[in-house]
Amino acid sequence: GPNSLHGGVRGFDKVLWTPQVLSNGVQFSRVSPDGEEGYPGELKVWVTYTLDGGELVVNYRAQASQTTPVNLTNHSYFNLAGQGSPNIYDHEVTIEADAFLPVDETLIPTGEVAPVQGTAFDLRKPVELGKHLQEFHLGGFDHNFCLKRSKEKHFCARVHHAGSGRVLEVYTTQPGVQFYTGNFLDGTLKGKSGAVYPKHSGFCLETQNWPDAVNQPHFPPVLLRPGDEYDHTTWFKFSVA
Repeated sequence: GPNSLHGGVRGFDKVLWTPQVLSNGVQFSRVSPDGEEGYPGELKVWVTYTLDGGELVVNYRAQASQTTPVNLTNHSYFNLAGQGSPNIYDHEVTIEADAFLPVDETLIPTGEVAPVQGTAFDLRKPVELGKHLQEFHLGGFDHNFCLKRSKEKHFCARVHHAGSGRVLEVYTTQPGVQFYTGNFLDGTLKGKSGAVYPKHSGFCLETQNWPDAVNQPHFPPVLLRPGDEYDHTTWFKFSVA
């Protein structure tokens, strides 16, 4: 295709990693050989998942033998209403972003960094997702929201499900988050106990660098150079309101 969505045809989600069990989590490592999926250089990658009470911490590290683009994230779906819930329309969403990236017909950013003020993408105050999509005639979200350009831990998003009281808060060291509302889920995926996942049955908060940064010089830098280390962390904090 015309892009490297998910790292290519055989991205990191489609290969085997080497696991190592930790006292409070697990670490996965992999060496991506030079030229894999067209990327230059050998890339050593470590992804560590740790649990601390109601918090899941995901740390990504990488080292490259040649200058190469690196942008690692997690594509987990959430539905705070629980297993088998048909949609996420009753979820209240907040994203701490003053700007977002408009996309073209292939969902690739156009290069514009647009303010959220006065648009459907202004999620700085809680919105109930179903009503919000209806109000703005949106088929869903699949966009990068621009966070603080800080490598320190900062607040990213909060999702609240009033029916259960469950809350998910996301913190990250990354400059962006791709908010995706499962627009392409079509019911073919089956979960535990045969649960079906139709359109809008889950959401993702994919913390990452801004998509297409390798082609947009005014986006945060995405190239990893030999001798440097890629090191980013995301915190998923669960609680009950």
